This record gives sequence, C-alpha cells and structure tokens, in this order.
Amino acid sequence: MRTLQALLADAESGLIAPGVYDAFTALLAEQAGFDCLYLSGASIAYTRLGRPDIGLVSVSEVIATIELIADRVGLPMIVDGDTGFGNAMNVQRTVRGFERAGAQAIQLEDQSFPKRCGHLAGKKLITAEAMAGKIRAACDARGSETFQIVARTDAIGVESFDAALDRAEMYVEAGADLLFVEAPRSLEQMDGIAKRFSQRLPLVANMVEGGVTPLESAQELHLRGFSVVIFPGGIARAMMRQGQDYFASLKAHGSNTPFKDRMALFDELNEAIGLPAMVGEAARYE
Repeated sequence: MRTLQALLADAESGLIAPGVYDAFTALLAEQAGFDCLYLSGASIAYTRLGRPDIGLVSVSEVIATIELIADRVGLPMIVDGDTGFGNAMNVQRTVRGFERAGAQAIQLEDQSFPKRCGHLAGKKLITAEAMAGKIRAACDARGSETFQIVARTDAIGVESFDAALDRAEMYVEAGADLLFVEAPRSLEQMDGIAKRFSQRLPLVANMVEGGVTPLESAQELHLRGFSVVIFPGGIARAMMRQGQDYFASLKAHGSNTPFKDRMALFDELNEAIGLPAMVGEAARYE
C-alpha cells in the first residue's frame, strides 16, 4: 500500500477522498478505483448511532471502525478525529490508537467539546494556542513521519475569515502536514485560502451537499489549489435516499419485486464482497 504522504507528493492532479463509514462502503470505494479514503466521523454517527454529528461518537468506536476497514481494504485512510477527544494528552492517545488501527492521517479541529458538524451553526472554539498545542502533541505522538496530521479550523463561522487564516497560520507553524479551513462561504474565500497556503502545504476542501460552501468538482478545486477534496457524507446521504425508497416500496407492496431492478442480486453481492475468493482460499486448508 502506498502511503498518503507518497500519494500527496506524486498526485499532480490532486486526490479525491470519498467519505466512507464501514468496511462495506470502503470496499465499494476501493472497487470504484479511488486511491484513498476519508473515514467521516459524521457518517459514523449517522450510521452506527442513528444520531447527528454533535460529538456523540467515542474514540473507541472510531478505532474499531478503522480496524475493520483496514482489515478489508488496502487504501490509505484519512480519519476524522474530531477534537482529539479531549486535551493534548487525549490527542496523543487518539493518535497512537488511530495509527495502530491502520489510519494514515488524523484530522483534528479547533472546536470545543462537544463539537458540531462544521456546516452547523452554534459552534464554539478553543483558543488558537490550545489548538497549536494539540497539533504539537499529535506530531510528537505519531510513530512514523508518514502518519499525517491534518489541522482544521472552524473559525470562519465563529469568528471571521481573517481570524480563520490567522489561526491556520499558527497551526502550520505548529507542525500540521495538511491544512483544512472549514466552511468557506464563497469561491473568493476559497481562493484566499489557496493564495496564502497552497504553496506551503497540501490543502483540504470539503464538499457538503446543502452545506455553506459552494459545490465545485474536485478537478476545479484542484486547479484552485486544493490538493485533497473530501466528500464526507455523500455515501450516507445516497444510502439514505435509496433506503427510504426501498422500505417505502416494501411497505407498499409486501414484496421486493417492484424494486428488484434497483437491487444487486444475491450472487452479485457475494461476488463484490469476495465470497468466491474466500471459498477458494478456505479449500486450501481443508
């Protein structure tokens, strides 16, 4: 498996990191040909808890999800670490846990706990100095320099655009490997972020359908100076709409027949998840 660090160094056109939330969605993303994954904390909350992204997911639940994905697919994984689940000491424990479980990067944000989705109102921030300390702690805790630290600031929606850039500057100086200025309100703000930082370290752009940031293609964002474009909750929203339609059809008809053209067949599913290969491998041990 190539490291995320190597991919970032070689990817002239940038990286697309689709959001996943379990081993099944990670496998589908790998089969679609993506080079890296983004494990979304919001999507873990949606799918494991049936709850919103308001800080309810525990660090152990995230680590368990990383382990299951890493056991199934071979792609480097950027993992949403929220606030690091506490202070700088908690951040260090979170970094060690994520790295052991198979992540290649942790994303840390400067919200206070409990955090909120970056595109929700009502967020609160810790001081920039405290966040810089968390980043330094994360850098000190990692076992390999290939493990990447992604620093995110939510200050645009809480303080101001200029304050967010000032915070981002401190986080770069603290040692962040990638920078994520969350929820810019316009393409002009996105260009301002890229102008200031894109020649210094890789930038992350976040596309959220219905969020506050203008939706652009990954190709357009790469041209604007963003190295990594994430689509954190896209698969959860797609699965939600498909699931709603499926259950409505089943309730109305008492049968899957009217919906069958939108479903994988039994053998198709087993092929996708590797049943024939596993049966063949198991036969070697009989």
